Amino acid sequence: MIEQIETFEGNSLAIEVIDGFSETDEKLAQKFFNKKIEAGYDHVNVLVKLDEMKISHTSVKAFMEDMIWVIRNFKHLGNLAIVAHSNILKAMVPIDNFFFERLQKGYEERYFDISQMDKAMEFIKPSS
Repeated sequence: MIEQIETFEGNSLAIEVIDGFSETDEKLAQKFFNKKIEAGYDHVNVLVKLDEMKISHTSVKAFMEDMIWVIRNFKHLGNLAIVAHSNILKAMVPIDNFFFERLQKGYEERYFDISQMDKAMEFIKPSS
């Protein structure tokens, strides 16, 4: 299940994945993102909190469809904050960021420990 952590007036989106990620969650996340694009923003800064996510409760199909959607909409993705408490994600984000920075100059992806939630929110702070 996903839910918005905070609602922003600007170009930022903060969501939390709780327990697992289903096809319904994928559609809802896309709806939140598309709403920002339809409001006239060229890019959307996104925070994804994964602290309570259980991989065993996540649909592989939803995950793969979401990855395809992200690739297709990459040009609209601004800063990306991954918030979790995971050494695996902490190690993977810098590798992913290497490719992300090459494709989207001026934006980056960062890992934040759950204890750094305030810093993560500041990182995706809305801009005009």
